[in-house]
Amino acid sequence: MSWPKIDLSELAQWGSRSLKAALLVWLVPGLLVGMGGSLLWSTYSLRTQVDEAYDRALAGALRAINYNISTASGGLSVEQPYLLLEFFELTVNGRVYFRVASEDGLVEIGNPALPLPDGELELDMPQFYDAVYLNEPIRVAAWARLAQPAISGHPQSRIVVQVAENLRERALVERRMVAHAILRDVLLVGISVVLLVAGVVRALKPLKRLRQRLDARAWDDLSPIDAVSLPAEVRPLVQSLNHLVERYAHSAAVQRQFLDDASHQLRTPLALLRTQMGYALRERDPAQMRAALHAMQEGLGRAERLTQQMLALARARDAGAAASIRSQFADVDVVALAEQVVKTLWPLARAKQIDLGLDVRAAADHQLCHVKALEWLLREAISNLVDNAIRYTPAGGQVTLQVLGDAASVDLVVIDSGGGMSDHDRAQAGSRFRRGTAGRSQQGAGLGLAIVQTIAQMHGAELTLSNGCDAQGQLGLHCRFRMRRTNADLGITLD
Repeated sequence: MSWPKIDLSELAQWGSRSLKAALLVWLVPGLLVGMGGSLLWSTYSLRTQVDEAYDRALAGALRAINYNISTASGGLSVEQPYLLLEFFELTVNGRVYFRVASEDGLVEIGNPALPLPDGELELDMPQFYDAVYLNEPIRVAAWARLAQPAISGHPQSRIVVQVAENLRERALVERRMVAHAILRDVLLVGISVVLLVAGVVRALKPLKRLRQRLDARAWDDLSPIDAVSLPAEVRPLVQSLNHLVERYAHSAAVQRQFLDDASHQLRTPLALLRTQMGYALRERDPAQMRAALHAMQEGLGRAERLTQQMLALARARDAGAAASIRSQFADVDVVALAEQVVKTLWPLARAKQIDLGLDVRAAADHQLCHVKALEWLLREAISNLVDNAIRYTPAGGQVTLQVLGDAASVDLVVIDSGGGMSDHDRAQAGSRFRRGTAGRSQQGAGLGLAIVQTIAQMHGAELTLSNGCDAQGQLGLHCRFRMRRTNADLGITLD
């Protein structure tokens, strides 16, 4: 009979498909192997104990017979050995044999020809060994002693005393005790396996309930998973999943907001472009067609700027939600960045005849104008502030970008001569698609300050708006973007 071969790798793969199966596949066989080893050890121990108990009984009978041996008459005699053997037979519940003989075998009392051990017997030291007598297995205890007085005039003559018992009863007792031990261990293994399976099933019930709760959720339900009722080993995993879902929910919210904003804000420019295009196709006068094309060009420019602003706002919000935001920060030279922004927007200022300038007010240490930030986002914030100032400042006015650096903070201040903002408009500034009273006559979507506000929050910076006068005493808006050098919220130092 050949046993089927078991591929342990396939067994491990099967167990890895289910946590419950994996636990049972590794724990139950291990428990069975351990209990099997315990059973073997119990069997060996029980047999050893039975043999020791029966051997002590044999030794008692051997000593009793030895005490009743006499050689005073020059021969060999044993007093009342049969009464002792009958009592011993009742004790061991089996047949008992004895033999008292001289070492040369010339004088012998009891059962003849009981087997002697293979080696020589030591004086006054009992020896136990197995043998076969009358075609039956027996256990023999032998004792050698000097004859006092000597037998037949031999001064060094020795007497050998032997007591033996049939092993049938001993084997029966051993089998009975081993059977009880096997039954006990089998019951223990069975109970242990049942308790183990029940414990694994019960321990994994919270995971099953968690799966049922997640299956019952709506497809758009991204609320955190309640981990209070879950086992302590599973809570870190659920908390990590909650953080992942939270980031995904934020990203999805940004995408939805971008789509909502795009569908809301681009609908009118696209409809206007379609109307202007239809008008241009119907017009026969080249001058009118050229005017329609110029209008379409201006509409495309507004739509392009609106799209760029919405993309910048979405990117800022998405970057602000990233867990690795701190690792993305790098050293940024604010002065160099401000110079780039001024050069980029100078043509727009020149077209409106606006005096655009850069004013750097920092200590002697130029490093005070360096910060830890995301350069492209900081550039976007400065660009939006300067661009807003240019758009809302009348022709011939002034716009100044100041960089103020000291040991406590780095400030970017945009000062214009556009007349400032009302208290109500300043309080509402930073809201998406909201434009103040002065902006209703200007092109735009009301996203510039919203973008700057988002970038400020991301960097732990502070955006403040106030009315003030420029160097020529003209009333205007002062937009201050302040980045403190030590920001406890972000755990970073801006230097």
